[in-house]
Amino acid sequence: MDLTQVGQYKIEKLLGVGGMGQVYLATDRMGRKVALKLLASQHDHDKHHLARFAQEAQIVLTLNHPNIVTIYDIGEVDGTSYIASELIEGETLRQRLARDINQQDALEFAIQIANALVAAHEKGIIHRDIKPENVMIREDGYVKTLDFGIAKLTADFAEATSESASTRLQVRTEEGVAIGTSFYMSPEQAKGANVDTRSDLWSLGVVLYEMITRHLPFVAETPTETISLILHKEPPPLNRYANEVPAELERIVRKALTKNREERYQTARDLLIDLRNLKLKLEVDAEIQRNTPSEFKGPSTGFLEKTTAPEPVLPPGTSSAEHIASKTKQRTLAAVAIGVLAIAGIVLALYLRSRKTEIAIDSIAVLPFQNRSVETDSEYLSDGLSESLIYRLTQFPNLKVSPTSSVFRYKGKEIDPVKVGNELGVDAVLSGRIVQRGDNLTISAELLDVRNNRLLWGEQYERKLSELLQTQREIAREIVEKLKVRVSGGEKGLDKNYTESSEAYQLYLKGRFYWNRRSADALNKATEYFNQAIQKDPRFALAYAGLADCYLVPGNPEPPSEKMPKANAAALRALELDDTLAEPHASLGRVRATYDWDWPAAEKEYKRAIELNPRYALAHQWYSGYFLVMGRHDEMMAEQQRARELDPVSLTTNFSQAINSYFARNYDPAIEQFQKTLELDPNFPPVRIFLPAVYEQKGDFDRAISEFEKGLGRKEGGETDLVLGGLGHVYAVSGKQTQAQDLLRQLKVKAEHEYVPGVAIALICAGLGDKDQAFVWLEEGYKQRAFQMQFLKLDPRWDNLRSDQRFIDLTRRMNLP
Repeated sequence: MDLTQVGQYKIEKLLGVGGMGQVYLATDRMGRKVALKLLASQHDHDKHHLARFAQEAQIVLTLNHPNIVTIYDIGEVDGTSYIASELIEGETLRQRLARDINQQDALEFAIQIANALVAAHEKGIIHRDIKPENVMIREDGYVKTLDFGIAKLTADFAEATSESASTRLQVRTEEGVAIGTSFYMSPEQAKGANVDTRSDLWSLGVVLYEMITRHLPFVAETPTETISLILHKEPPPLNRYANEVPAELERIVRKALTKNREERYQTARDLLIDLRNLKLKLEVDAEIQRNTPSEFKGPSTGFLEKTTAPEPVLPPGTSSAEHIASKTKQRTLAAVAIGVLAIAGIVLALYLRSRKTEIAIDSIAVLPFQNRSVETDSEYLSDGLSESLIYRLTQFPNLKVSPTSSVFRYKGKEIDPVKVGNELGVDAVLSGRIVQRGDNLTISAELLDVRNNRLLWGEQYERKLSELLQTQREIAREIVEKLKVRVSGGEKGLDKNYTESSEAYQLYLKGRFYWNRRSADALNKATEYFNQAIQKDPRFALAYAGLADCYLVPGNPEPPSEKMPKANAAALRALELDDTLAEPHASLGRVRATYDWDWPAAEKEYKRAIELNPRYALAHQWYSGYFLVMGRHDEMMAEQQRARELDPVSLTTNFSQAINSYFARNYDPAIEQFQKTLELDPNFPPVRIFLPAVYEQKGDFDRAISEFEKGLGRKEGGETDLVLGGLGHVYAVSGKQTQAQDLLRQLKVKAEHEYVPGVAIALICAGLGDKDQAFVWLEEGYKQRAFQMQFLKLDPRWDNLRSDQRFIDLTRRMNLP
């Protein structure tokens, strides 16, 4: 075997050796550096080890989480199996433990590991070897969990769809065999008993203990003696090795290391919540300590005093002095979340308008505010703050504002604002944090000029939740007065008052918070909150616009015949109350195009939305889709380009470009753009519907089938049905008639008692050459007003029906050109 080249990968150097094989630094054909794991040569002909090697890759491929290593490729070359994964620049937790590591960092690392376990356990996957060697810390402090090579599947893991599916795992670990690393084994693992997800929580408890104390809780001269300690002895308390350990931290570690797993943490999420709450409490305590005059300070808790970095976590480049503008100027005024964002908007807007001494800023990204509240139901405030500010800033005709779809991909991540600003192509980034304690809010916000990494403005506010709307404009004027800058008439959006009801506005923020999640359950909650907001204020136009959007997104599982009339009514009511809002005009255009097939009316609404807000990227994207269906290619390309300029990292705008290439039968550019969309979100459902169809058109049926099978994990709305329909079509055209007929029967049975898009069943019939049945189900799609019907004249999979008079009549009735 040539150890300088494995397939497309050029090996540069050995990075490490493990029980399963060697890991090399390598470069792929695109010049991307990867970590390449090769199965150890002694296992080349060992079927068991080959199966375990494949299991490791397939397990990790089912996971998609920022705290879990990303797998790029798996394969076999000349009898040697390999896994290519992302190359993580940084160090292992073991290496980090050799240097100073403060308790605050230890908590943060444990939180990120727990996050990875939450994702794995929800997939039914147990890691079984959590230890410092399997945790990487990137240079930016981000944690990646590695090596799922000895993971055990729980009964919940159900990725495989058939006995021959590539995702079905063949390796099983027999009861009575101890697998793992002795120092970090749970008692049940050490005994070789059946393990579950709680075993990982024990191991994480050991890792946390070691980070805090620099000692292992159970260690002896031999593995056998170590296992005996694990089974029969209690760990020494943390304060034996570390000074002034908080009682809550001691409790968390002791609970994680409880030998009886019924008394241990039951889920990774439970442990994660306790870790987050402790870290938040310590940060808040430190913040209070920092901002209390020395003569009034009480005795220090000692916990953060002992660490090397006692300050609260701030964005890179922000000093504590900048973070809080002035200790003496902190107020106890009352207001609320959105009021503070209106302030930030005014500050930003006025700064942008001030062109006296510097080059003006003409673009900005508002990042999701970090929620550091103890209250479990307060996350809507942090997301609502960001969304509201984004909305208000888009009212500036000459300011480019990154839309929600672009910035919320950074939610929950520790990010570098300068890097984010460069990725989004903006001059400035606004970030902030929020802490809610009952009716009280502490809100911090900072505006950074990413061109020179300079803080332009920062402030912290103490406000009350109930007084937002009454004080919003008053606070804005206060900030304007501070800056001595005059507001121009073009900034009307910043002063606009959408409702007089504080309760209605908070319900609206909750609705938008859940709407952004897009799942069926989240959309149900969003609908409920928008309706409650409307009950509080029946003239609240934005709430009606939000309600309309709940019925327009694909995650809503209702049939179009039920949800689209609701979207229509809500959008019309929003416009009746305030016809200067761009959003309901765009939503109404979407209804006219995809449900009414009233194309002139749709164009009118799209034009009006863009006229009201030229920077509303979604309106441009939907308008480009209108031109696509109308066959107006040049105008479609212009609108598509404008949408990408306004929202370059949006999933939907990237997807739209890809599907346009597919419909134009430019298959290689389509594949390239679909792959770019997957880089933004590997699980974006529409890609899983159409990328396989591109491979089918190129004649690569095996790849098409494989890609369709990847899309079968989602169970929401009609998306899975469309994947099954596409898979059935490729089975049919590739000669796998039996499999196609099986899927056809499956969808027909389902359609007897719930909504299934008629086009999904028609696709399989068309692939089988059963034109009569294909048109029966296309007629069903016509009655349903199924969203995918608009693509009849574009999708090449309908080519064998185009000359039929029934097809021509159908497209005529849909008013297609």
